[in-house]
Amino acid sequence: MIKFVLMVNRQGQTRLSRYYQPVELGRRAALEADVVRGCLYRKKEECSFVEFKDFKLVYRQYASLYVVVGVTESENELSVYELVHNFVEVLDKYFSRVSELDIMFNMDKVHIILDEMIQNGHVVETNHSRILAPLGALDTLAHS
Repeated sequence: MIKFVLMVNRQGQTRLSRYYQPVELGRRAALEADVVRGCLYRKKEECSFVEFKDFKLVYRQYASLYVVVGVTESENELSVYELVHNFVEVLDKYFSRVSELDIMFNMDKVHIILDEMIQNGHVVETNHSRILAPLGALDTLAHS
């Protein structure tokens, strides 16, 4: 099961966070700081899977952004690794070459995409067209 999804830049600033298990607000900042330190300071040659406290971290770097997913011990790391890539592909398709600014200024749309893919910590959709269908409908409605 997926516990959380974070998107952070190279400076360690959180650009997106979605928690699928309750975490107190006071603990979130500390958790995110620990996670960022655990992933950003690793060498490129090192594995993208990290044992962390009572769960695992799966992360991927895209330009200046890191996507980090916290998962339970029983979750398949490779499937989560591919899920991260699929998420970024969908963002690229919608924003045509997604950037950190796209994430920051279109947070609602990024959350819609993520919510179409993951619900209650479980992957529910991976098809790009089905994931983008609600946004297409919203965009059509906004332009009419």
